[in-house]
Amino acid sequence: MQRIAIFASGTGSNAVKIIEHFKGHPTIQVSLVLSNNSSAPVLAKADTAGIETITFNRAIFYQTNKIVNELKSRQIDLIVLAGFMWLVPENIVRTYSNKIINIHPALLPKYGGKGMYGMHVHNAVKDAKEKETGITIHLVNEEYDKGEILFQASCKLRENDTPETIAEKIHVLEHANFASQIEHYLNTSIQSQ
Repeated sequence: MQRIAIFASGTGSNAVKIIEHFKGHPTIQVSLVLSNNSSAPVLAKADTAGIETITFNRAIFYQTNKIVNELKSRQIDLIVLAGFMWLVPENIVRTYSNKIINIHPALLPKYGGKGMYGMHVHNAVKDAKEKETGITIHLVNEEYDKGEILFQASCKLRENDTPETIAEKIHVLEHANFASQIEHYLNTSIQSQ
């Protein structure tokens, strides 16, 4: 059984889609949901699905090996960032090299980097009068949004799109593609490592 740990900071709509996708899967399971926000709605959703949760603060995340040890003790094979807002520290990136996947709400390398998340991205896309935007699923390294790109999907934008309608289009792409791309990565790349 390949085990996934999901890191999320907020409501967890992508996390829920991933949990649903792998429910009852014969070889892949979501084993753990971790959050830096003890009141994040994603934690209650994970509890409802019967998935163990862990919360942590900035000091634990950046100054200890507690999270790495928790992941290793549960034999986690892949980390998925689903709306997780902090830069992953070097000790986790090193331990899980090529085994951390993030989803970004734009077509990287455009609109990536520190501070470029959620509505900040959609506002920037709108301000630049882009004709299309999309999602990027990529590996995580020590820099925001700089890891190897695994998959992109795009959607057309209209002149009358607002940052809010752009966000809706992005959510559709995320929910349609993220879980299946995680499964594809686990079935191809991780098994061959």
